[in-house]
Amino acid sequence: MKSKGHLSTPQRSITFQTLVSLCGLVLFVSCSLWACQPFNEPTLIPVISPGASPTTVVLTSPTPTPLPPVSTASPTPVVEFIETSVVEPVETCTSTSGSLETGVIETKLLDKPMRFNVYLPPCYAAETEKYYPVLYLLHGQNFNEGQWIRIGATETADRLISAGELPPFIIVMPYDYSYKQPSEYKYEQVFIEMLLPRIDLAYRTLLGPANRAVGGLSRGGAWAIHFGLRHPDLFGAVGAHSPAIFYSDMTTLRLRLSQADQENFPRIYIDVGEHDAEYESAQSFARLLNEMNLPHEWHEYIGYHEEKYWSAHVEEYLRWYVEAWK
Repeated sequence: MKSKGHLSTPQRSITFQTLVSLCGLVLFVSCSLWACQPFNEPTLIPVISPGASPTTVVLTSPTPTPLPPVSTASPTPVVEFIETSVVEPVETCTSTSGSLETGVIETKLLDKPMRFNVYLPPCYAAETEKYYPVLYLLHGQNFNEGQWIRIGATETADRLISAGELPPFIIVMPYDYSYKQPSEYKYEQVFIEMLLPRIDLAYRTLLGPANRAVGGLSRGGAWAIHFGLRHPDLFGAVGAHSPAIFYSDMTTLRLRLSQADQENFPRIYIDVGEHDAEYESAQSFARLLNEMNLPHEWHEYIGYHEEKYWSAHVEEYLRWYVEAWK
């Protein structure tokens, strides 16, 4: 017969209680550890594997949450934009006609104002960087500054320049109201000291005697000789077309020519019609040049002392003046 005493707790009950206590302890420790872990650190979670002993506890690590990738790409290159301007194409001037301008010099040195016409070659206004030689043309007695235009000088210049046969140049045509000799009034002073500087100031002219010529018809031819021989530092070419040489110059021409500097002597062109009333005047000047051994050109044609003759030869005149400017 068995003795009575305290009954012991069945083994199964002790085991279950022990398991429960153990699980609670594990959960407490796990929670504590999880709370102390840095963000994204793996946390151990107790898992009871199926079929395992109730006392067996398996700890597993959950898959950590991945951090966003750090870019290792090269920095975006900095593109520099350089500001550029659009160059407009330069239009080539195709004009075939020059233009005429007028001017006047009013001075107490003369009884009447010195009017003048200025011929500007085709494209003068468009080609603003270009400079031009100048031809001064003087009219005959009893005519005015429009005579050279009337006999075709500007029209011929347009045609020859546009065709490329002559380089562009400026023509200045001043007015002389008088029939006096040069020493009797101040036309020369106004021409040299006022007209030439004014043209050089107002227009794009090439300076120096190599770029300046003077010529004239009849009395204008006499002025051309007078200016050219007295001012070789200003004029490199002299054209005398049917010249009615000033009688006051005939007494001084020989002395002046004998003292001329041949190296700087201007080019000289003389022409006259064989029936011209001034034939002897032109020929006497040519003979004097021959005596002094000074270079010049002599041209004798059929014709009279009239505009019809000069108009027939105006192209020849212009070609001769411009020959040195090509």
